[in-house]
Amino acid sequence: MTDALVRCAWSEKEPIYIAYHDQEWGVPEFDARALYEKLVLDGFQAGLAWITILRKRDNFRSAFDGFDPHRIARYEQRKVEQLLQDAGIIRSKAKINAAIKAARLWLEIEEKEPGGFSELIWKHVDGKPVQHRYRRLADIPAQNPMSEALARELKQRGFNFCGPVIVYAFAQAIGMVNDHLVRCHRHDACARLAEV
Repeated sequence: MTDALVRCAWSEKEPIYIAYHDQEWGVPEFDARALYEKLVLDGFQAGLAWITILRKRDNFRSAFDGFDPHRIARYEQRKVEQLLQDAGIIRSKAKINAAIKAARLWLEIEEKEPGGFSELIWKHVDGKPVQHRYRRLADIPAQNPMSEALARELKQRGFNFCGPVIVYAFAQAIGMVNDHLVRCHRHDACARLAEV
């Protein structure tokens, strides 16, 4: 029996990609902790293929205490050294330090700003996912004015590894933009989720 579902072509490479595409990618995410995790993972992906991150995601979650920003914000040099020895994650000192810094910034935003981190992210699309109707992968941009503005704000606040291309990939992942191709079985499903 074959799977007759039509998917975005990028997702058809491996089962882990298919599962990610069908269950997560493009689903609107508003939980502040989950947004932190996804932004950090997209930062770790810089210069690498996303499949590398997906394969190591469980290792990342274990190594980074379930991506709990409250715990990560307290990491000291000893923990950084421990993470640099962990072959189950991407062992980049700059990216590890960026994740710790991002946790501290996340806490500050959550404590001091109305709507917290989720509002900071989602205000860039007025709190509602943008529904694109792309027909070909070649039509999907690598970045756009929204991702440029969000990247600029994140950088001004002190976040690292959050350029406009990384931020656009993040926006796709968290459903800020629905970039499933119109013929993909997930396009209309994600569009319906945006209406809830």
